[in-house]
Amino acid sequence: MKFKLIPALLVSVCFNIVSIEAQEIIPTYSDYLTDNLFLLHPSMAGASNYDQIRLTGRRQWFDVEGAPNLQTLAVNSRLTDKIGAGGILFRDENGNFSKVGAYGSLAYHLMFSRSTADLNQLSFGISGGVIQHRLDQSGFTGFDPLIGKNDKADIFANMDVGISYYVSDLYFHLAVKNIIFVSRDLFYSDAVPSNMRKYLFSSGYVFSLDVNDPWSFEPSLLFQAREATNEMAVDANFKAYYELEQGKFWTGISYRNSFEGAEYNKNGDEIKSQQLRYITPYAGINYKRFLFGYTFSYQLNSLVLSENGFHQITLGYNFGKSRERYSCKCPAINN
Repeated sequence: MKFKLIPALLVSVCFNIVSIEAQEIIPTYSDYLTDNLFLLHPSMAGASNYDQIRLTGRRQWFDVEGAPNLQTLAVNSRLTDKIGAGGILFRDENGNFSKVGAYGSLAYHLMFSRSTADLNQLSFGISGGVIQHRLDQSGFTGFDPLIGKNDKADIFANMDVGISYYVSDLYFHLAVKNIIFVSRDLFYSDAVPSNMRKYLFSSGYVFSLDVNDPWSFEPSLLFQAREATNEMAVDANFKAYYELEQGKFWTGISYRNSFEGAEYNKNGDEIKSQQLRYITPYAGINYKRFLFGYTFSYQLNSLVLSENGFHQITLGYNFGKSRERYSCKCPAINN
C-alpha cells in the first residue's frame, strides 16, 4: 500500500469494514469451508483418512492498490495410529504492514469406534509458531521526514490448543488461538492489546435425503470471540456434496455477521450504525487425490472501501496410504 491509500484504510477501520480478523495472527476467513479445517484447528492434524496438503491464496479489492492478501501452505499427516502432525507457513500483507510465520502442530486421536461401521473419534491438538511483523516505512518520508526510512520488524511466538469430536455424521470443534500474552514493540498502543486470545467453536451435521442419494448436505455454524475486546461473530453455513465416480463436487454459501456495530456520519447526514456482514458463495471439486476450490466474499455493508469483494483459491492434494473409510457422511474424515 502506498501512502495515498492510508486515509482510505483509516476510514475502513473506523467504520468497522475491517472484520474481526484484524490484529490476529492468521486471519479467520472461510478457508475451513474448502476442506482446510487444519488451518483453524490443530486437533485436525492427521484426523482424515488421507494425509493432506493445502495451498490457499486470498486477495481483497482488486481495484485497490496495496489491498490485503494472504497466502497459506498447510500440511498434515498421521504418524501413528493415534498421533498426527502438521505444519503451516503463511504470509499476510496489508498495505505497509506484513507478517510471515510458521506453525508446527501435534494431535492425539482417541478412537472409540468398534469397526468401520461407525465413527467415534476424539482428537486433541496443540500448535506453536513463530511470527514476524514488519512495517515498511519507505513511503512515509514525504509525509513526515522524522519517520525512519528503514523497515521496522519484531518477532514473537504464540500457541494454539484445540479439541475435535466426530461421532457418525455429527461433529464439534473447539480451539483457543494465541493463548500467550505478547507485548509487541512495533505495534504497542492501547488499541493493540497484548492479549490476542480468541475462541472458535463450530458444529455441523451431514445428512442425505435417501441412502442411495448421491447428494448430501451439511449445515454448520462457526462462532468466534476475542477475549480482550469482546468482539464476536457467527458464520451460518450450508454446504452440498454430489458424489462422482472418482471424487465429488461441492458447493455452498456462508453468511457472517458480527455482534458489534460502529457509528458513522456520511456526507454530513444523520449518524448511522452498521455491523460487519458478508456473504460467501463457494464451490469446488475433489478429483481422485486432487482438490480445487474457489471462494468469493461480498460485503453487505452500506459503507465499503470497494465493491469488488474478496477472492480466494484453494489447491489441495491427498497423499500417503489411505486409512479405512467409515460408513458415514463425514467428508472431513472420509476425504
